[in-house]
Amino acid sequence: MAMITADSLRAAFPSEGLFADKEWLLSPEPFPLSPSLVRELEGLGHRLRLFLTAADALYARSVKGRLPAWIAATVDAGKPAGLLAQGRSAAVRGQIPRVLRPDLLLGDGEALAMSELDSVPGGIGLTAWFNQTYATDFPDVIGGGRGMLDGFSSIFPAGQGVEVVISLEAAGYRPEMEWLATQLGRERFTVCAAETYAVDPARAVYRFFELFDLPQVPAVGPLLDAVAAGTVTMTAPAKPWLEEKAWLAMFWLRPLRDLWRRELSENQYRRLEKIIPYSWLVDPAPLPPHGVLPRLEVNSWEEVIGFSQKQRELVLKRSGFHEEAWGARSVVIGHDVSQVDWATSLRQAQTDFATAPWVMQEFKRAQVVEHPYYDPTTGVVRTMRGRVRLCPYYFVAAGGETLSLGGVLATIVPEDKKIIHGMKDAILVPCRAAAAA
Repeated sequence: MAMITADSLRAAFPSEGLFADKEWLLSPEPFPLSPSLVRELEGLGHRLRLFLTAADALYARSVKGRLPAWIAATVDAGKPAGLLAQGRSAAVRGQIPRVLRPDLLLGDGEALAMSELDSVPGGIGLTAWFNQTYATDFPDVIGGGRGMLDGFSSIFPAGQGVEVVISLEAAGYRPEMEWLATQLGRERFTVCAAETYAVDPARAVYRFFELFDLPQVPAVGPLLDAVAAGTVTMTAPAKPWLEEKAWLAMFWLRPLRDLWRRELSENQYRRLEKIIPYSWLVDPAPLPPHGVLPRLEVNSWEEVIGFSQKQRELVLKRSGFHEEAWGARSVVIGHDVSQVDWATSLRQAQTDFATAPWVMQEFKRAQVVEHPYYDPTTGVVRTMRGRVRLCPYYFVAAGGETLSLGGVLATIVPEDKKIIHGMKDAILVPCRAAAAA
């Protein structure tokens, strides 16, 4: 059976690194995905594109008064009026991010559960390096050796110069983007610091800074003005409402069901129902005496606070536009914390609703898998029993006609970990298409 040696992996590693101050476990082989799961992932990008397009359309109609005002008000909470005005400009009307990366938990029977949808994702360069490095020994790596590289390049018009504008807040990802720019050609792609960025109307911009961080990067103010005026193109567009997990909760709201179905089509709506965990907006507004929170079957969040540990198979997280809304920083798993901590977190979520909403999701347990890795001390191949998160990277080509799956990154953590994210004792590895059984 093919395998790539630890020495080969280390030799291929860029001298400048890929993630600043990050370590992970190396594996001799990609993570295998069944043909049916590969087909599911290949079709998912189109559905996610429709989902974001629908969310943007619902938002726009809410702003214009054609749909209830609370839709836009929920995802606009806490955001500066100037930023919202820039995002609503005619120049970016209808635009959605051109890089889409969902975080998917792999459950029993290959069921997928999407915990979030990231439109300014890290890991593009890392996954491109993984695919390139493993492809010689494993030609069935999803996306092949160049899928990530060609996919990222395709989101900009052919030949157009591109500046990757990255902030200090995202500096840990700068090495991978520097490597990516080198692979794609420095004459076309450059990496710039957001803090000192100067607008060049001849070049497109890839935004690698969070919109909540704008006070720390005042130099990008002229960039956002230029984008709103239509003199510069930028992806992801500065539409902070599209970066809210609140849409995963609003997808399940009964009053919006028919709207979603019309925007998505019945078939795509049903397919998304299968991967989006049931979610709630943590809105502290009191319910009438006869009202209940759907599926929780209680009348108030105070009753949810009193849930037993078994009842608390629930996940709290910030919706977006906050320094704690990414990287699992705000994630609270109900059955993994004390009653006191659960109460504190849920009360905080209610307090924050008007300025920085939280969402709550059903906890989805990832299945236990086995995968080999190199012991970092001895170099011996060992097997980890762990839980896996899949991160497929989808690229919407300039012009919007085509969408490609560039690659899939698997993160495997020891089975006792309930939150799956990159860590020192996690395996990070690309995925391959396994042969049919």
